[in-house]
Amino acid sequence: MTSSRRKLVAGNWKMNGLTASMAELVEMCDANPSNCDVLVCPPFPLIGRFVGSAGNSHIEIGAQDCHTAESGAHTGDVSAALLKDVGASAVIVGHSERRADHGESSALIKAKAEAAHANGLTAIVCIGETEAQRDAGNAETLVTAQMRESLPSGATAANTVVAYEPVWAIGTGRTPTTEQIAAMHSALRAALVADLGDEGNGIRLLYGGSVKPNNAAEIFAIDDVDGGLIGGASLKAADFLGIVNAA
Repeated sequence: MTSSRRKLVAGNWKMNGLTASMAELVEMCDANPSNCDVLVCPPFPLIGRFVGSAGNSHIEIGAQDCHTAESGAHTGDVSAALLKDVGASAVIVGHSERRADHGESSALIKAKAEAAHANGLTAIVCIGETEAQRDAGNAETLVTAQMRESLPSGATAANTVVAYEPVWAIGTGRTPTTEQIAAMHSALRAALVADLGDEGNGIRLLYGGSVKPNNAAEIFAIDDVDGGLIGGASLKAADFLGIVNAA
């Protein structure tokens, strides 16, 4: 791994958390970890409050999705412009739950990432295979193609992060072997460099899927794993900080 890629640990709270959950964020901010970049992505209604609580700590606040449009008749959706306005610095796009539950295509995810860029937000582009696709033996080919179809035009190390999450490992307690993770990240890095030249060496590749404090160090030590996108373990400060400290 090149020394220029600083690790990123991002917490995806999904549809979890209430105002009272700010106590967990405050505990994270009090620890103020600086060994890596840290991002917490709460549900939309909490973003503004979390930005206020994060204050001058090293922890930044992001969002879990955005619409492609700046504004308009899109009931229930949230624009990248609004996310930027309330203090978010990044947005997750293309999470497997969005792809599966909302039928989001890679083309749509690319457009969302481009909307994020247009508003000064970092786009965290999620990709990953299902268990059936893994068992069919073509996971690396499929996920690499998915990444290429989802990456926004003008993707750089400064505005784009790629998060690989095998769908079968999200929230299941199952984790791929270090060899499987290494092979996938190596394939993704090769594709990034082939498409973007040296800029592809700078884009951070996160791993997500049942990362815990007790396995984070081993996963983060794998070549081309530049941090993690953390789900359930990001909801409690003690667990999340254990993962952050392993980065």
